[in-house]
Amino acid sequence: MSWRTIASTSRHTFKRLNAIFRSHSATLPSPQHSRASFAAFLHAPFTTTTHHSSQPTNALIDPKVHATQNDAVDENEDATNEFLSRFVWIMRKKVKEAYPESDKATVDGMLVGIVERVTAEMEKGRGVETASLGSGDFSEDLWGTVWEVSNMVLADMDKERKKEKMKGFLQCEEVKEMCRFAGEVGIRGDLLRELRFKWAREKMEEHEFYEGLEKMRKEAQNEEKESGAGEERKKENVAVGLPKRRGKIRYKIYGLDLSDPKWAQVADRIHEAEQVFWPQEPKAITGKAKMVRSKILSWKDDDDDGLQTLLNEWAELVQPSRVEWIDLLDNLKEQNRSLYSKVAEMLLAEDSFQTIVSDYSRLIDIYAKEDCFDDVERLLKKMSENGIQLDAATASVLVHMYCKVGNHDRANEAFETLKGLGFQPDIQVFKSMIMAYVNNGQPNLGEKLMREMDSGNIKPTEEIYMALLRSFSQHGDTKGADRISLAMQFAGFQQSMEAYILLIEANAHIGDPYQAKSHFDYMIKLGHKPDDRCAASMIAAYEKKNYLDDALQLLLQLESDGFEPGVATYSVLVDWLSKLQLVDEVEQLLGKIALLGEAPPFKLQVSLCDMYARVRNEKKALQILGVLESRKDELGKADFERIISGLIDGGFQQDAQRICGIMEAQGFDASRVKVNLLKPVSRGPRRRWS
Repeated sequence: MSWRTIASTSRHTFKRLNAIFRSHSATLPSPQHSRASFAAFLHAPFTTTTHHSSQPTNALIDPKVHATQNDAVDENEDATNEFLSRFVWIMRKKVKEAYPESDKATVDGMLVGIVERVTAEMEKGRGVETASLGSGDFSEDLWGTVWEVSNMVLADMDKERKKEKMKGFLQCEEVKEMCRFAGEVGIRGDLLRELRFKWAREKMEEHEFYEGLEKMRKEAQNEEKESGAGEERKKENVAVGLPKRRGKIRYKIYGLDLSDPKWAQVADRIHEAEQVFWPQEPKAITGKAKMVRSKILSWKDDDDDGLQTLLNEWAELVQPSRVEWIDLLDNLKEQNRSLYSKVAEMLLAEDSFQTIVSDYSRLIDIYAKEDCFDDVERLLKKMSENGIQLDAATASVLVHMYCKVGNHDRANEAFETLKGLGFQPDIQVFKSMIMAYVNNGQPNLGEKLMREMDSGNIKPTEEIYMALLRSFSQHGDTKGADRISLAMQFAGFQQSMEAYILLIEANAHIGDPYQAKSHFDYMIKLGHKPDDRCAASMIAAYEKKNYLDDALQLLLQLESDGFEPGVATYSVLVDWLSKLQLVDEVEQLLGKIALLGEAPPFKLQVSLCDMYARVRNEKKALQILGVLESRKDELGKADFERIISGLIDGGFQQDAQRICGIMEAQGFDASRVKVNLLKPVSRGPRRRWS
């Protein structure tokens, strides 16, 4: 029932009845005469027949009737007034349907008798069963109708109460804060409104849950205090159809003529505002439409045409709006998730679905998470054809997807689109872009984005700092590594051992052992104990300058402090000594690696092949060369050049030419080593090794 109907009829009817109760006007019989006149009505079976009755005409209310009313009425009186107003309006229609021949005065008299008895029961606080058993004036059918209307009115009032309560939760600070955050990340329009109602409804349900617990606690305490009245209280709590109250009912008459057309216009505007404010509920699905929906929810075939036929049939039966389509999609998500995206994409072309940009965003997000990139591109093309512009949510999803697949141009395009919409990217978008630059070997661009994050009051995470530091270290950019290290300290992150190792590796890469040693000493000063990787990085820094004495002195110092070299340290030493062609020392180190129970790194085979070729140990050189050829996909350009150079210097010209061909087949430029192949090589005697 709408407020317009209540405003124009119910309240006015109730005020008129109150005037009758208070003034005992001569237009209606006295209560005693009413009981005698309507005895047959009260005891007769109360069955409604099908009649079309018009809405009763409102009458003007005498202002003098309201002059004696009390203006200070509490909330309980307002609820009672509203209950009786709604009750009289519905009950009048029931009486008119049962007695269509009765005139208005007779119907008013009947309502007087009913309302007097109902108010008497309300004042006594009696329940349905008590009132039914102890009421000899009303027939059983009439009492059944009274309680049915009463429960209907209470249900409507409860719904209105929840609406008003929902309005309060929509304005609570927690919901506002979540909405502000959602707006910052790019959520707008209908999607934001749906999320706001969802959050407010959850807060209201949580509040009602704790209220229920508190009520149960109080009831339990009362039961302990009044243990003797437990059975009576249980009977009283069974299906009460009237509001509980104490004392006599007082009526508040406002003195407003709600029959004026302006109140109907106000009620219409309120009704329209409620439709926007309160989410519309989907209509009930019954009969054949329910069977068709069950078929859709349980669909397992790959026949898209058959599925589309079912959707069309369901649409013809239900005539759905967007609310019903959304309800169908929600059921699909719960019962048949694999079919959800297919049906959601079919509905994009449905007029009654009223497609908005968030529908595309939701689908694109699903396809992107499932790595269905072709489907994403198809949806983007469809959006462009329909003239739908990208929103912030879609642009964010595209940034993540393109960064994941390594399409840096498209990722940057989506990133600029997001900023062009006026939204600041969140930390996850920045992180995806920075990681994409890092993986593409462009740490400087990643650092630029990190500075942009910092200026936008978004604090970069330690993971972002370490990724940039690692990238600068791998490229030997010591200045960039130092900048990131300093930025980390200003951001409040303590320098970890991993950060110091990366700084040492950066300096080792460019051959600056002194700066590497400075970081190494400062790391030890802070209490970090160097591990195998850290020692290997320092040895590699000394190797660049061929400072063998300094490297050995460092190893002796570390061993005196309890350090035991591992595979990484031995591997760096093997590479270094193999360049010096110290075969015996290299083989001793290989023996120590074998004692550790670990296989040497594959790239160490390149160093051994180069060494054995240069010392003309044909057997071992060709044996290791065979291993390298079997795993040629793991070799880089520098590895191929070192192998070929060693073979040429050792006099293995044919083997060098074969490896040169493999190098070109792998897509590397071999022009530099071809020049060495054309030079004449002085052949010395090949050494035979056992």
